[in-house]
Amino acid sequence: MNLLKEFLLSDKCSYLDNKEQTMHYKVIESCSAASCQDLIERGFRRFGKMYFRPICEGCDECKSIKIDVENYTFSKSARRIMRKTKDLRSYIQRPTLSREHLEIFEKYHLAMHEKKGWEYNQTSPEHYYNSFVNGHEDFGYEVLYFFEEKLIAVDLIDVLADGISSIYFYYDPDFAKYSLGKLSLYNQIKYAKNSGKKWIYLGYYVKDCPSLAYKAQYQPYLTLDGRPTEDEAFRWFS
Repeated sequence: MNLLKEFLLSDKCSYLDNKEQTMHYKVIESCSAASCQDLIERGFRRFGKMYFRPICEGCDECKSIKIDVENYTFSKSARRIMRKTKDLRSYIQRPTLSREHLEIFEKYHLAMHEKKGWEYNQTSPEHYYNSFVNGHEDFGYEVLYFFEEKLIAVDLIDVLADGISSIYFYYDPDFAKYSLGKLSLYNQIKYAKNSGKKWIYLGYYVKDCPSLAYKAQYQPYLTLDGRPTEDEAFRWFS
């Protein structure tokens, strides 16, 4: 692992109104799968070569959680969604960048801006590449979802030794009826079960953030205790 730089950055909170956030960033060249997992288990997330986590003083609303795959059971609703989407085609490969990726990414974020008030900034090919393609090493993948021959969703994941780290998911809003966000997570869980992996690392659950509160539905899950450093032991509790 080659640490290029490490820094803290304070700004307006991305998840809760009227709060400030302090993020801990590491920019890593050629990060190994083992080093990636070690960081994920300590509450970091990965975008490209950038690993980050919140370390906000006096606030612990961002809870790192991971789904207990072995003890997860699919509900009737989940099975219904999987049946409803059985004709969709999916394909896993290394992350890529195409015109279709950018078009869906823009369309999705415009829809979320109108529906949920997300801040919107147009994404350049360079920004997308640096966030979702660069730094994937030998553990990063994208799962592409197709309706007939049309790309309709992209699920970005890291496949690690003991689980899957969910990075980012976006879809064409014209196909919202398929519940693609839920489908992508159900497929991650199915893949993990079939591969003998224990966890789906879901990132941050924030109770009062509508865009992140949904994660509490996926039980049972474990929560990381605090923000341990690389020199400290980490502990996940139920």
